Amino acid sequence: MTAIPAPSQSKFGTVLRVTSGNFMEMFDFFLFGFYAQYISKTFFPAGDEFASLMLTFMTFGAGFLMRPLGAIFLGAYVDRVGRRRGLIVTLALMALGTVLIAFVPGFATIGYLAPFLVLVGRLLQGFSAGVELGGVSVYLSEMATPGNKGFYVSWQSASQQVAIIVAAALGYALNVTLTPLQIGDWGWRVPFFIGCMIVPVLFMIRRSLQETEEFIKRKHRPDAKEIFRSMLDNWGLVIAGMMLVAMTTVSFYLITVYTPTFGKSVLKLSTTDSLVVTLCVGISNFIWLPIMGALSDKMGRRPILLFFTLLTIATAYPAMSWLTNLPTFNKMLTVELWLSFLYASYNGAMVVSLTEVMPVEVRTAGFSLAYSLATAIFGGFTPAIATALIEATKDKAAPGLWMTFAAVCGLIATLVLYRKRGDVTPGPGARNSEPETDLKPA
Repeated sequence: MTAIPAPSQSKFGTVLRVTSGNFMEMFDFFLFGFYAQYISKTFFPAGDEFASLMLTFMTFGAGFLMRPLGAIFLGAYVDRVGRRRGLIVTLALMALGTVLIAFVPGFATIGYLAPFLVLVGRLLQGFSAGVELGGVSVYLSEMATPGNKGFYVSWQSASQQVAIIVAAALGYALNVTLTPLQIGDWGWRVPFFIGCMIVPVLFMIRRSLQETEEFIKRKHRPDAKEIFRSMLDNWGLVIAGMMLVAMTTVSFYLITVYTPTFGKSVLKLSTTDSLVVTLCVGISNFIWLPIMGALSDKMGRRPILLFFTLLTIATAYPAMSWLTNLPTFNKMLTVELWLSFLYASYNGAMVVSLTEVMPVEVRTAGFSLAYSLATAIFGGFTPAIATALIEATKDKAAPGLWMTFAAVCGLIATLVLYRKRGDVTPGPGARNSEPETDLKPA
């Protein structure tokens, strides 16, 4: 039987251990989006730049279609065998996908086998990521001190921002040291190689994780059949959770993964400008996420979720319209930082809310399924949808409409999940703010 972690174990050290693998998962995903133009020319050559880019973004999105499967099967595994073992498995799968993308030769060398192997790598990454965010979020919620669950869980998202910062910084360094021809030829692979080199270190860090006390003390560990049955019984809760995540996942991929392509291909700004903006967005997200997570511990989740969905609906498209009318670096930075503030403020309360509404016995599977469905349906295809919307409408600000739609989904979900009465604001030692909802766990 796994020993209960010693009370003296550093909370900071535990947060660092559990989020280190989450950093790696997200780092690999971001790289694919950051270098979409170069990847499209290497693996998906086409006569039309739009078609080539769309093939790349569709491959990027295909990884998200695997997330629901990863959420169901790996989520059930984590809920049955433990948080620690499950998080090690997800890291291994992500590492395998990264190796494939980093080392596969281009289309000119091995033909159609190249895009096929890249697709396999993306599918492996998607399968593992389907439960990674849920596993990390649940782990953090179960090890959090009373009254501070929102603050602790916010570090799941904050670790993703570190990945953005590192990926953007690497991109900037490559852009100022290599020529565009060198980057297109082989330079874009360098960050993927660095990711492969980091993996062994992260395995060592994550292996030192101890199981959460809450999981160890649980007397009943549901098998896969019980978990699947619970998911079916709570389908309404999963759908509401999926809509709650919609705004997070759309705004996140819009302001991070899509930003370099949007800045260069649509706004016609330099690659360096776009990467600097992405770097600043990552820093902004990293600052706001724990602040708003902690604020949700004091104010409750519902007021923050409602306020920032409404603010996004009111400002997302106008902000994008202002940017696309005579775009400049300063305007792009201003708008992206505003969208960053909207995303991080909402997400700081949203992620912990999702851990609280799910039945405790299937918390990882339920969280992961809701999150992965939202990512597969809404967020993962955001770069492709944004590209298609601009092409169809000839409106460069059209991605702002997609973010507005996602905010409407988040608003509806918040009203549904908290429709009975508002959540209770937790105090020190109090029960964290779990919503009173008519959607009851099985």
